[in-house]
Amino acid sequence: MVNDPATMKAPDRRERPRREATHQGVLGPAKLNPFGDLHTLQHLSARLARGIRGVFEPLLREEIRCWAEPLVVQRFADYRAERSDGLTAWLPMAMTTTGSIAHGQALFVMDGKFVLELLDLFFGGTGAAPAVLPNEFSPAGEAMVARIGSMIEVPLKATWEPLAKIDFAPGHVESNAAMLADIDGEDAVIVTRFGIAAGDARPVFIDLLYSVAALKPHGASLTGKVVGKAAEPDPAWQTGLTRAAMNVRFAIRSVLAEPVVPLSLLLNLKAGDVIPISFGTEVPIMVGNDRLGSGTVGTSNGHAAIQITQFARIDEGQMQ
Repeated sequence: MVNDPATMKAPDRRERPRREATHQGVLGPAKLNPFGDLHTLQHLSARLARGIRGVFEPLLREEIRCWAEPLVVQRFADYRAERSDGLTAWLPMAMTTTGSIAHGQALFVMDGKFVLELLDLFFGGTGAAPAVLPNEFSPAGEAMVARIGSMIEVPLKATWEPLAKIDFAPGHVESNAAMLADIDGEDAVIVTRFGIAAGDARPVFIDLLYSVAALKPHGASLTGKVVGKAAEPDPAWQTGLTRAAMNVRFAIRSVLAEPVVPLSLLLNLKAGDVIPISFGTEVPIMVGNDRLGSGTVGTSNGHAAIQITQFARIDEGQMQ
């Protein structure tokens, strides 16, 4: 489990052997990545890691760290060969744009041991998995994977929002990758891996695979900058914001004098005593804890007033 004391003080979090991410788009003789630079998708993965943290913290019932590993582009058959033969949850996530039918899918992959640990926690246990994992998931295990998939789709959609309005819908979980439809061993996939760990415990990794073919309609967005040209602000909204800001009220005060007297004098004060004060021709004018400027004390329309004689500004540490 993520917080199993027996696995504390693990080595570096990137200990699982993987190929380095290729932004050149060429692995061997076949061109697997038609997008070129994958920095945009890496940035999206980093954003998604924060959303995944919000999904698994309630399930694990403790604070965790979550991060995105470097991307990898490879054949799906190669990805399957890298994984162990143990129990694995393969959850298809149908990808659709607004007003269209499904045009591709992502694939959410979790180790079976981690799923069974979460299932035990969900039913009030300590998060222990069986010593010998079964060959397939029980209906409760499948329901647990489906529940996680439905929770992941919310931050996943929000992550993609700046680039494309894509909906992700979890399908039926499989424990055998050979039973997956709409994906072949020769298909190119972009593997985004996320690490989850509590404290110094050994991390657990979950994968989200994007089919390269499914991302081709969004190639223009993927090859552009994540933060593109700023949209023109709505004039009505901008006017309302300006009016609201201009109506914010600030308290202005001025300190004429701050006399200092000994404690013996304070203890002997009585009504009618006089505390002498003195101040110069100019007094400070304050807004909150900041000095606005200075001015002279006088009267205006029969009321005490201060006439501003100088504004103060801090420029490179100097008051002017």
